[in-house]
Amino acid sequence: MTSPETTRTVTVLVGSLRADSVNRQLAETLIRLAPEGVELKIAENLDQIPFYNEDLDGDSAPAAAKALREQVAQSDRVLVVTPEYNGTIPAVINNAIDWLSRPYGAGAVTGKPFGVIGVTPTPYGGKWAHEDTRRSAKIAGAHVVESVDFSQSSLEVDVLTDEQVLANLRTVLGTLVEAEPALSAA
Repeated sequence: MTSPETTRTVTVLVGSLRADSVNRQLAETLIRLAPEGVELKIAENLDQIPFYNEDLDGDSAPAAAKALREQVAQSDRVLVVTPEYNGTIPAVINNAIDWLSRPYGAGAVTGKPFGVIGVTPTPYGGKWAHEDTRRSAKIAGAHVVESVDFSQSSLEVDVLTDEQVLANLRTVLGTLVEAEPALSAA
């Protein structure tokens, strides 16, 4: 995967703010599954970032927005772990992408390998939210790795202990880590 002297960092954005969210637990499981040379860090305090407003941006951007931008700018990859709300992307993820996309063409996600996974209690596993997240990230300038896609209904299996699910997650993480950054924005 990666050479021993190279550490790849992945910022993880979790789309559910619930304390015992299955997607949060999935992100924490990924931290434990990460191979040597890969470090995942969950972006905290997404709920502290106000809705994107250009009037708030710039030198006086809110501290939580600045912190998210800095964390993503310093990471090598971005992974969204999210459920689906009303058939689409949770507002907290959309807002994070909005902040990360600015300044346009030079935002913190520009060119970074970006993947989307998650679980939800719907029969479709969150596929619509994941499609919407990928589309938004691509427009924001991220290098969306289409093959980093894992949608699972939490009604089918225990996603935190099922060996096949964990194997699939390792594969998805490996694919994201090995993806090369894009040289230019979308």
